Amino acid sequence: MNYTDQLTNAMTMLSRLPKTLFVGQSTRYDGQAVFQTLSGVPMDQRIEMPVTENLQMGFCTGLAMEGFLPVSIFPRFDFLILAMDALVNHLDKIPLYSDFRPKVIVRTAVGASSPVNPGPQHVQDYTEAFRLMLKTVYVIDLKRAEDIVPGYELALKLPQSVLLIERMAEYRR
Repeated sequence: MNYTDQLTNAMTMLSRLPKTLFVGQSTRYDGQAVFQTLSGVPMDQRIEMPVTENLQMGFCTGLAMEGFLPVSIFPRFDFLILAMDALVNHLDKIPLYSDFRPKVIVRTAVGASSPVNPGPQHVQDYTEAFRLMLKTVYVIDLKRAEDIVPGYELALKLPQSVLLIERMAEYRR
């Protein structure tokens, strides 16, 4: 199975869990490569968000505190930068100063630079920087197709929130 097929299988697996919601851009409407990986997810589990990344992360943190399992989707790593306050100062730190353990699965991708290079604001890899900043959110780098399903299974087993980093260049392989 290729990278996209594995992502589709992982999203379908997550969708079978009660109270799982998929939140982000291109969850209900095509426009990003991530949309095709949600083909096995029922529409009533998808919440399309406007381009409000920090609000999206805060919204997902609130959903998690209410018992939902949000899969917060940021089509590119560069877009996740706009959610840093809610991710680094809130979701990541809540377990350090309270009894809440909100679990959010954060999904993002390092953008592809071919066949068309969308520019440096769409293809950056911040994996190591995020690992250094995050204290309680676990980071998983999904470099190969065979990493995907085990990575998402681990995300489910871990008691904390998880950031999973995909590789858009692999979506076509």
